[in-house]
Order: sequence, then C-alpha cells, then structure tokens
Amino acid sequence: AFVALRGERGRYVAVPGCEHVLVWDTRRAEKVLILKGLKQEVSCLCPSPDGLHLAVGYEDGSIRVFNLLSGEATITFNGHRAAVTALQYDHLGGRLVSGSKDTEVIVWDVINESGLYRLRGHKDAVTQVLFLKEKNLLVTSGKDTLVKWWDLDTQHCFKTLVGHRTEVWGMALLSKEKRLITGSADSELRVWDITYIEEVKDPDEPESKKSKESSPGAEGNTEDDETLELDEHPEERIIKCSKAGSIVREGRDRVVTLATDRTGKFLACHGTDSVLEVFSVLSEEEVQKKLEKKMKKAKKKARQNSEEDPEGSVELSLQEEIQRVTNVKASSKIKSFDLILSPKGELKIVLLLQNNVIESYNLDLSAQVPQAVRASRITIGGHRSDVRTLAFSSDNIAILSAAAESVKIWNRSTLQCIRTMDCEYALCSLFVPGDRQVIIGTKTGKLQLYDLASGSLIESLNAHDGALWSIALSPDQRGFVTGGADKCVKFWEFELVKDESSVQKRLSMKHVRILQLDEDVLCVRYSPNQKLLAVSLLDCTVKIFYVDTLKFFLSLYGHKLPVLCMDICYDGTLIATGSADRNVKIWGLDFGDCHRSLFAHEDSVMYLQFVPKSHLFFTAGKDSKIKQWDADKFEHIQTLEGHHQEVWCLALSPNGDYVVSASHDKSLRLWERTREPLILEEEREMQREAEYEESVAKEEQPVVPGETQGETGLAGKKTIETIKAAERIMEAIELYREETAKLKEHNAICKAAGKEVPFPVNPILRAYGNITPSAYVLEVFKKVKSSELEEALLVLPFSYVPDLLKLFNEYIHLGSDVELLCRSLLFLLKIHFGQITGNHMLVTVIEDLKKTTISRVSEARDVLGFNMAGLQFLKREIEAKDEVTFFADATERFEEKKRKRKKKEKMVLAVL
Repeated sequence: AFVALRGERGRYVAVPGCEHVLVWDTRRAEKVLILKGLKQEVSCLCPSPDGLHLAVGYEDGSIRVFNLLSGEATITFNGHRAAVTALQYDHLGGRLVSGSKDTEVIVWDVINESGLYRLRGHKDAVTQVLFLKEKNLLVTSGKDTLVKWWDLDTQHCFKTLVGHRTEVWGMALLSKEKRLITGSADSELRVWDITYIEEVKDPDEPESKKSKESSPGAEGNTEDDETLELDEHPEERIIKCSKAGSIVREGRDRVVTLATDRTGKFLACHGTDSVLEVFSVLSEEEVQKKLEKKMKKAKKKARQNSEEDPEGSVELSLQEEIQRVTNVKASSKIKSFDLILSPKGELKIVLLLQNNVIESYNLDLSAQVPQAVRASRITIGGHRSDVRTLAFSSDNIAILSAAAESVKIWNRSTLQCIRTMDCEYALCSLFVPGDRQVIIGTKTGKLQLYDLASGSLIESLNAHDGALWSIALSPDQRGFVTGGADKCVKFWEFELVKDESSVQKRLSMKHVRILQLDEDVLCVRYSPNQKLLAVSLLDCTVKIFYVDTLKFFLSLYGHKLPVLCMDICYDGTLIATGSADRNVKIWGLDFGDCHRSLFAHEDSVMYLQFVPKSHLFFTAGKDSKIKQWDADKFEHIQTLEGHHQEVWCLALSPNGDYVVSASHDKSLRLWERTREPLILEEEREMQREAEYEESVAKEEQPVVPGETQGETGLAGKKTIETIKAAERIMEAIELYREETAKLKEHNAICKAAGKEVPFPVNPILRAYGNITPSAYVLEVFKKVKSSELEEALLVLPFSYVPDLLKLFNEYIHLGSDVELLCRSLLFLLKIHFGQITGNHMLVTVIEDLKKTTISRVSEARDVLGFNMAGLQFLKREIEAKDEVTFFADATERFEEKKRKRKKKEKMVLAVL
C-alpha cells in the first residue's frame, strides 16, 4: 500500500515482511521505516485517509494501528478468532471495519479505541469490506458467493446480492458510489447499478396503488395478495441494486485483487498470473459529453436516412463508460498492488510479486496509447525463492545463503547483503578454508566453486548424476566429501592449478576416491578425528565407515523414515540423527548403541547441528520451530520461536555464539547467545503459562444476558489481557473495601480515645501519591485499555458491581472522566439488569446516578457545542482574512479552469 510519509504521496510503499511492516522508498530503493510486529504474520494493510496512520491486520485476528511519524503502534484491537482478510477506513478515518476468515465483520471506533459491534451473516471468509460515504451503509463480500449490504444505524443486513455462482474475491465502488463492481472466480467483472431510495414516502404512492387495484388485470386480487406484493422487496426501502452488465477481463482465472485509486477514476485488477489490467472510469461530465457526441452522430445519420429523431434510443454501453487503458506485465506473478494518481496526471502503480520483489510503474495518461514504464525495482532485500542451505565463515563474520537462483553473502553484524552471485538450484554449501571461496552443491549434481572477491564462478564440475544432497569439510581442511542421489559418496581434495588466462595459480577440486552404496545418500559427516565417516541412506539407516580403508564399521537402525540430518559431537563420542519420522536419536559411536530417542518436532526434523565444544545441539523442524537439546541429560533446553513456516536449514557459528536459520516464510533469522543464565525450571514455567494463556483465548466467549446469537454482537473477545484487567479492577475494589473498613475502625478508636491517632497508609496508595482508596479504583479503571473495557467488565463477578456503582456515583458527581464512566455504567446496567433492579439496596444509588449522569452529560455536551461553535467562528475569521476556502480543494478547480481557458485560447489562435 502507498503511504504518505514526509509529506509525499506515491513515493513510499508499505510491504509486509513476516510479522513486521517495512516501508520502502521506491525512488532510492532503501528501507525507511520498520513497523515492528509481535509474533504473528501480517495478513492485511490499510492506510488511513489522512495518511498519518496505517492499520495492520495479523494472522491471529488482531489489528494494530501504527503512527507513521513515530513508527509506534498506538492502538490494538482484538476481536477476530482467525486471520484478518480485509480492512477499510471510512472517509473521515474515524471508524475502521475489518473482515476475517472467521466469517465475521467488526466495526471499530478508532478515536475512542474501542469496538462498536460485530456483524454476523457470512458463511465463509470475508474478502472485502467497503464503507459508503453518503449513507451510513457497509458492503461486504465473502467466499460464500454473497455480497451483503448492512445498515449501520440498525446494525442489520438489509440486502443480499446473490448473482454470483462462485466466491466473490474482490469489489470496488465507482462513479460516486452509484456503481458496484465485483470480481469472482471467472473472467467477468460484474457491474451493479445502485439507486438510493429516499426515506420519505412519495405522496402520490397511494394513487398508484389505487390505479393498480382498478387495473383490469388486478380484479381478482384479494387483500392478502396485495400485502404480499407490497412486502416482496422489503430491502428496497434503502437502496435498489440491479445488474448493469459485465466487463470481460483478459485473465481466465480468479480475481485476486480488485481496487480503485482514491479518486475512483481508475480501476485495476489481476488474477493469479503476472498481468495487471487497468481500466478508466468516466466521470458524469465525461459521460454526458460522450452522449452528446453520440446523439449528434445519430441525428446526422437519421437526417441522411430520413428517419425519425432518435431522441431516447441513444445510450452509452458499459464498455464505453469503463474503458480498458492498458495491461501492465510484471516480471513474475503478482501478489498485490496499489495505485495512486499523482497531481501531474500520471498514474503510479506499485506491485508486490510472489518472488519477493517490489516493482513500481508509471503510466502516462496523456499519451495516445498509454504504456506502463517500469520506474524502479526493489530486489536487493533477499532471495527470489526459499533458502535451502546456510553456512558460516570460520571468522564468524560472513553468512552464506543459497536458494534456487542465487548465492548471497551477508555481513553478520550489519545484516547487509554484500555479494550476490547467480547459481543453479543449491542444496548444500561450505566456505573453503581461508573464507575466500565458497562451494555450492546443486540439484543437478554439480559442484560450483565461487570466488568471493570478484563474485564470479571459477569452476563447475559434474560431481553426481542425481541431486547432490550433502557436503562435509574434512577436519584436516585439505578436502571434503559429497553424497548424492546416485548412491555414491565421493572424496575430493583441494589443489592449486595453473590458469591459462593468468600467471597466478587458482584453487580447484580434485576427485580422489569413491564409495559405492546400495541406496541414495542423504547426508554425510566426518568424525572430528577423521577416522570415521557417517553416511545416511534412503533405507532409514545410518552406516559408519572407516575413512582410510572405507571398510564398514557400524549400522545405526531404528528410524522408521529416512534420516535427513545428523551431526557428530566435537569429541567423537556421540552421533545425533534427525529423521522424517519426527524423532531425534542419540547414539554412541563406540558400539552404535542408541542412548535415547527423543520426540523432537511435530513434523520432519530438517536440520541438526552440535554446538562447538559441547554436547548441546540444535534441531530445525517443518513445524516452524528451532529447539535446543542436551545430548548427555536428554533434555529439551529451549525453543526458538519466530519463523511462521517450515524451517529448511540452520547454521551455527564456529564460536557457538550465533545461529542463523532459513525458512519457507522467506526470512533468514539470526539468533545470538546471551550471557544470561538459562534456568530450566523457569523455562518450563513460562511454557506452562503460555499454554494456559492460549487455552484461555480458545475458551467459550462469555454470554451477555438477554442477547441472542443474532446478526450483531459485542466487538471484543476474551483474551488474557481482558482477564488480567478484570483481576486488577477486582483487586482495587478489595483494597477499597479493606481500607474503608480500616478507616471506620480507626475513626471509632479515635472517638473512644478522644484524640487523633496516626492512620497507617497502605503502601500501594502511598506509591500513587497518598491518594484515597476510591481515587485508586478510578486510576486502575482508567488504565484499562479502551478496546478491552467491555470484555473486562463482562468477566467481572456481580459481587463487585454494587461497590462499583457507588463509586461511579461519587466520581460522576465530581465530574471526572464522565465519558468513560457513563460508558462503563451503561454496559454494567445492560449485562446485570435483572440483578441490579432486583436489589433494593441499589435503588437509591441508581436514582442518584440518574440525576448526576444526565446533568453531567448535558454539561459535557454544552462544552463540546461551545468549542465547536468557537472553532467554526475561528475558521470563518481565517477564511475572511486570507480569502482561502478552508478544507476544500479550490486550487484544483482553479487549475482546471485555467487549463480549459488556455486550451480555448490555443484553438482560437489556430483558427485565426
């Protein structure tokens, strides 16, 4: 999405990067800002109309609103139970609507930072949500093939469009919200005409009904028939929606994204391919002009053919009103796009592609045939595909990562990419001793040797007939061993050869020995003393051979599926093997006995490596987790969570201080060992807490008395934060009860003693600056997040409510935080209505509250009204002074007039 930053629109683009949102400068191809997320992946973006905020939806259903000036998250909304799929602000930016995979739509109040209501009705994931400017209406589309219209005043769905056979993937409003365009799984974009029906009944209506009754065809109509006829379309009281026709796209597959620019003049859409189709929508004036032209032509034709005047027969077709401008062909499949019309009249388009690239295009609309010109391309930030192999240099400074198309060298301390070299599909890699060259093993069985200084490929050898799955450097650093899908293990040595082109010798690889086996080789590892070689085979066993004679020594069998990774510890006593059966087995290398089998991951174990100089090892799994284990005590030490999808590989630095991991979520993550001691009991405790918090969130939501599971509901949801907030309120009320009881006792003692006795102040109240217990309850109340208030009050037991009501009465009487207190009061009255009205003790409290709230709210309203009038007066004063029309783009209109005048003058000159 385009974001306004530093006063510029159309230059900065916000893009999700796993759990963060990155803001890129498209002109200079550099990262300007990182909006840091928590743990969940970003699923949706929406900039606010004023350009100062960005709403971000996440996979877990939470929404955070970031301030683009500070980069901080100012508001958090929790309401959805699944990923957020659609976000939209209203035209003022005061409300935000979100749709989710959990089929529900929630409207949020951004200013009050709270949820307004939840709308239920869709039977599948919501794909798009749109506010209508003119009316308080909302349109939503879903994968259940329906488009629903909601009246936000009454919070109900008053109309459902059922004209689609398949999922509705996107929609947009055109022509000043008089048209709706929807895209589904076919190549048609369906266009619907929207007519707003006025609320006021037409005075002539009864007449028309009478005429209906007296018409000859309606003689047999009974009274019942007539009522049926009247209520046939009850939803057409607000709007009428009729299909105007279709526009055919060139793409044959489903629509992925369909959107307009902010002015609504341009519409663009794309499918699952690499083509973006751009359309222009004619404004009312342009439509009128076209009609007049067409009319003139038709009249001329009629005169020539001496026909009747074609007054009413001339109409514009839909294709003439929504015209195809051009197609933008991207370099790869498109994932998402955004477009903006610059003041110069140029259309700027930015595309996010499936292969991790951002491309921006400029479209010159003044040209006869507009062609999209690529303005910039951001690619340096990463690989085009998943990284399948990683390696650390011997000095712990450089990291190598290789994917299907390139090898990149990264600086560990700055995290910057310092070299990019093209390669074939890489599967394994290593730094040559000295860190000046790297070797890559590929899917086609080649060994590729690269020089880092020049970034060039020095040598390429056909090492294996199948995929080259594994490579291991020999401990004496004079050579290496490779294993491949051609059932061979090959031994190689480094040598210096004379190059024909230069005088200096260059490094090369020499094949010295071969070990033929019965099964595909998946992994090879040397023992640190270079006496043994471990080979993992496709038959689920690991065979150990003597390096010097290549004689068979041991067979390690016990895994149910092939061993994908293994490593031997620094002293050569243990070997750990990780398999596709999700287990890690630890074996002794002296007799080949299995010390322990550990259930390590929820899915295949993809990589395993020992920490240098220790018996600790790391494993990476397809369950997106990285785990650390102790091979002596057979204990799980810690889990590194951060990746969102399968972890393919990891690498440990030679000093053991860093771990780098690569995943299917397209990220490389660097982990650093801290000096903080790790206490296993604490880790287990934290894990149990996290599990409890997760289970709390999954529990059934509390029921609101008197509310049925209908179309609407409360916006929030029960989370660990709302429970903690309720607990804090309960603790505060208990403290208030204790302190008031103590004070009564103290007063009684003072009375009996006939003198003042010092009263001991509670340490909590002292910390707050010696405030009264009732003021402390208000402080705690104010600290509850606005978005969590209703849910916290819902969890609060009724025994605390009478005290709260008495305190509310006291606070409102003093006139503090009237808005917050009234909101809480009305909510409590709503959910505990029966118990409150049935409690005689509370009758006087409620009576008092009725008087105080009404007077205080009217006071607050008067203050607001006075301030509004004052601001309006100031606005008029400034306008009168500078003769500037505030809050209206008069300049644009003036420029338009100027351009028209100049055009006229030119034409006059041409005629003269």
